[in-house]
Amino acid sequence: MNPVPSAVVPSPVAVTPQLLAQHSITAEEYDRILAALGRVPSLTELGIYSVMWSEHCSYKSSRVHLKRLPTKSDRVVQGPGENAGIIDVGDGWACAFKIESHNHPSYIEPFQGAATGVGGILRDIFTMGARPLAVMDSLRFGPIEPGSAEPELVARNHSIVEGVVSGIAGYGNCFGVPNLGGETKFEPCYSGNPLVNAFALGLVRKDEIFYGKASGTGNPVIYVGAKTGRDGIHGATMASEEFKEGSEQKRPNVQVGDPFMEKLLLEACLEAMQTGAIVGIQDMGAAGLTCSTCRSVKPACRPTRSCFPRARSECCWWPPKAAKARCSACSTSGDWTR
Repeated sequence: MNPVPSAVVPSPVAVTPQLLAQHSITAEEYDRILAALGRVPSLTELGIYSVMWSEHCSYKSSRVHLKRLPTKSDRVVQGPGENAGIIDVGDGWACAFKIESHNHPSYIEPFQGAATGVGGILRDIFTMGARPLAVMDSLRFGPIEPGSAEPELVARNHSIVEGVVSGIAGYGNCFGVPNLGGETKFEPCYSGNPLVNAFALGLVRKDEIFYGKASGTGNPVIYVGAKTGRDGIHGATMASEEFKEGSEQKRPNVQVGDPFMEKLLLEACLEAMQTGAIVGIQDMGAAGLTCSTCRSVKPACRPTRSCFPRARSECCWWPPKAAKARCSACSTSGDWTR
């Protein structure tokens, strides 16, 4: 791995084992960072590697298993590598779909963890140009029947079930997409380790699909959606860690969803695509602005907090350089572009 020269060399951070642990970076991974940069990273750079190399963003331990799944067919319009998969369903139409787990966030904060799981996959669908039509879910919990386990464990499992179910239902209802079905099972092995898998499906014309790619020189980047707070920072690394004692203390790492704003964002994005106001679009995933820009362009961002917040009601637009990327859906929802 050859170091890449940069015109601006940021100030290095004092790297300690504690700092690396806070960023979930191993000693081996830090050696790779040093080799790639040819110097000690800044705090922002360390944060970028932390989120982009997390399991949640890079699938570093699960990709070997994911590669075994079939991804190619005459009907596959878009396989792995984009916000959602797309299948040709005939007559010029395509089906966009996405499934995502939100296990750890749902354990720490059941309602918001499950709700933002739904919000995230809905956003993955409509940033491809598809209008979401349905949500489904596959859930696994520990036993909730009295006497099936220790009373405290049963109470905790029951609390998780209520929070997750309410979060999924509440977000979908507010957003306006029905939950058509799913499956729920209870086993002792899921006590303290729930599995929350959410699925979303939408339809799009094959000739109207949008991708997370920015082309052209000098095009502006517009950050669109809900206001970003401190909730959700380090969400990618939190979601990549194992369940352990004290995990509940990371509740602030779970993003607080806003389904009403995401509904506005849906309509704004689809309108902007139809009017030609944008040439590319990328959702704001677990690593926030860092993730969306790294997947589409080469960013030059400095302030740590502006690089890493995640939000379930935000995305990046890349309008043509000469275009004023405004639409009626944006103007009716206040000042939410920046």
